[in-house]
Amino acid sequence: MSEQGYPSGIDPTTAATEYNALNFMIRQLLSQVNTATLVQVKAVTNSGGVVAAGTVDVLPLVNQKDASGNAIPHGTVYGLPYCRMQGGANAIILDPQVGDIGIAVFANRDISAVKATKKQNNAGSARQFSMADGMYIGGVLNAIPTNYVQFVGNNINIAASGQVNVKAPAVTLGDSGAALQTLLNSTLLTWLSAHVHTSAVAGNPTSAPTLPIPATVQTTITKAE
Repeated sequence: MSEQGYPSGIDPTTAATEYNALNFMIRQLLSQVNTATLVQVKAVTNSGGVVAAGTVDVLPLVNQKDASGNAIPHGTVYGLPYCRMQGGANAIILDPQVGDIGIAVFANRDISAVKATKKQNNAGSARQFSMADGMYIGGVLNAIPTNYVQFVGNNINIAASGQVNVKAPAVTLGDSGAALQTLLNSTLLTWLSAHVHTSAVAGNPTSAPTLPIPATVQTTITKAE
């Protein structure tokens, strides 16, 4: 009766020398170390709201394989914190979306205690280089955007398929704002200077506006409500 063997990564040269045997063991240990890989977002806790950065569930896209070369897809990795461009209370809110492809990196120690407290802490366990201790960076191999801020040479282009809303106590437009203000003032003064009021009594027009138009009626471009 023949015996059924099991495939492995060992080949006839593995045990030929001590070096080969040691090299095989090192490679086996290194295969358990996770460093970085491409992942796809399967779920995200936030959707663009003004809230703290959240987490994503991701699927590693590079399959594992067994000793016979058969593909073994990864399962979903849950609760990876994602990166946001932020300094203090100032941030660009651009949450990941389902289907995005990005980079996940993996810490060399358990980061669960730091994630829970957001403070310096001990490692949550003895695990090392685990996918459970991943962080999502994001932003590679994705489609052409339709909404964007583009920097080209000395120019900045902003495109949106919806509204562009600005909320601030004051908005300064610089030289462009001064030119726009001059144009508006000139147009407004021309219109006010040209119009006349008429009386309800036929043939009894009132006087034309007093010139110059007081400065109090001129426009000021400084505030957005």
